[in-house]
Amino acid sequence: MKNKIVIGTRGSKLALWQAEWIKSELQKRNPGLEIEFNKIKTTGDKILDVPLAKVGGKGLFVKEIEEALLRNEADIAVHSMKDVPTDFPGGLHLAVICKREDPRDAFIAPVQSSKFKVQSFKELPQGACVGTSSLRRSCQLLSIRPDLKIEQLRGNLDTRLRKLDEGQFDAIILAAAGVKRLGWTARITETLSPETSLPAIGQGAVGIECRTSDEFINRLIAPLNHPETSVCVRAERSLLKKLEGGCQVPVAAYARLVNGKLIIEGLVGSVSGDRIIKDRLEGSPEHAESLGVKLAEILLSQGAKKILDEVYGRCAPTINGGIAG
Repeated sequence: MKNKIVIGTRGSKLALWQAEWIKSELQKRNPGLEIEFNKIKTTGDKILDVPLAKVGGKGLFVKEIEEALLRNEADIAVHSMKDVPTDFPGGLHLAVICKREDPRDAFIAPVQSSKFKVQSFKELPQGACVGTSSLRRSCQLLSIRPDLKIEQLRGNLDTRLRKLDEGQFDAIILAAAGVKRLGWTARITETLSPETSLPAIGQGAVGIECRTSDEFINRLIAPLNHPETSVCVRAERSLLKKLEGGCQVPVAAYARLVNGKLIIEGLVGSVSGDRIIKDRLEGSPEHAESLGVKLAEILLSQGAKKILDEVYGRCAPTINGGIAG
């Protein structure tokens, strides 16, 4: 048995938190296992001054890590599931999806005299400036509040909170999971319901990618798979794969298991938020992926195809598979 493995990870605080968590879970089950990190800077980490939607390309936050796996410079890659494209390079696969944290979006307002300046999303003043890097979030918020001014917000969590505290924004929207994992739960003003902001595909879940042929690694990490999360995220990802096309578009999906049934909601919106196509399906968890495909087809038939064609017509045909966050 090998007694040392290498985890490929991005170098951000959140990515390292996730890698450390996987490391501790593996060592709990395998005392004596040595684990090293190979910290890798991805294209998405290098380009911080351009909106993700304009960068294009597949897997901005995973490609370089996948290359390290293929060169045997890492044994496993730990990813935020919402960054993972729906297609994998030959020889690699998504082996594990871990238990999901809160999948929802967090609304964060500045703090003034130890109180939140604004108590909720609904209370934002007319014309307020909201920071988010996500077309998915901005289209849904604009559909409810077309008066809002949405500004690009890139960088790690600390940077985003600092920009808010400096007064650059009236509020920012982040994934609740990352905020909670890094110990900033007290900064969350309000957790947005899926009715207000349907989450990104895979949001809140951590995935582990590895070489398909590496039997030892596949066996080692298998116990970290969380069946319920895996079923839900695979349904969401099959919807994304069916809709996939030419560049980042406002696509959302959220699946959950309720009384043995799999319920999945999906959404496609225009960038301006003036058109939102949304629907839901329920069915058997065994048919998770076909349920996601079926919901995507329903959305396409209801007008999502027209929205997607308009967006794809304006940009190069090089889609991200999983940064529609």
